[in-house]
Amino acid sequence: MSGDGEPVVTDTQISYIGKDCTKIPSFLSRKYGHLAKRLDLSFNLLRTLDGLEGFSCLEELILDNNQLDDHVSFPPLPKLHTLTVNKNQLTDLESLLDTLASVAPVLEYLSLLGNQACPNELVSPEKDEDDYQRYRYFVLNKLPNLKFLDARKVTRKEQEVAVSRGAFMKIVKPKEIQVPSGAEYSSPDLTYTPLPSLSRDPTNHRVVHISTLLAASIHSTLTKRHTNRELKNLDMLHFIFFFFYFFCLYSNFPIISCSKLANDYYL
Repeated sequence: MSGDGEPVVTDTQISYIGKDCTKIPSFLSRKYGHLAKRLDLSFNLLRTLDGLEGFSCLEELILDNNQLDDHVSFPPLPKLHTLTVNKNQLTDLESLLDTLASVAPVLEYLSLLGNQACPNELVSPEKDEDDYQRYRYFVLNKLPNLKFLDARKVTRKEQEVAVSRGAFMKIVKPKEIQVPSGAEYSSPDLTYTPLPSLSRDPTNHRVVHISTLLAASIHSTLTKRHTNRELKNLDMLHFIFFFFYFFCLYSNFPIISCSKLANDYYL
């Protein structure tokens, strides 16, 4: 879809604003490509820059308030010194800067405000001035000829920091992890236990045998009459069994079945 109507032409300045076009109309480059030094395509619905290659003399390009995303492709613009792409859908800052460094070698003014690629509080309230400053250092490292970035003049200090540390100032946006809603997600119905996972396996007979041994010992103590000497021996044996039981659980030590020995001794 392309908008209707003629552009506003003033000498070498072409303005085609608010026409709701999704691509650059072919007649623009045919009629004005050879003479246009400033092209304003703001407040449209541009998703591509196909046709921009016809503007070989372009020095200023205004692309604010469109729908350009990370798939946008810029043709070689050897004379371009001013580019504004405010309020679009750009997120991949490094890729964009690498492209601009290649196609626009004399670029001096760049503005990316209103894009996710620019960590400004207007777009990302969770960002602060430190995030924005790191972004500036990173951009200036990639495009060292810039004199203005967004709405601020580049300072000498920024240039110095950008040269020395700017390459490491990239702000990485963490990937969003989608958590299923309550209807789609339910936690597994597990009974809490502080014991290792090994002890929770009902098919693990090494643990069952030791548990049986402990149960037999306690059962014997409660149901049989013993002399004081026998009770002392049982207490000591309980302690040894408990110690050995937990030692095996937490160290994954092989446990040899001794259920028969327990039955013979206690029951």
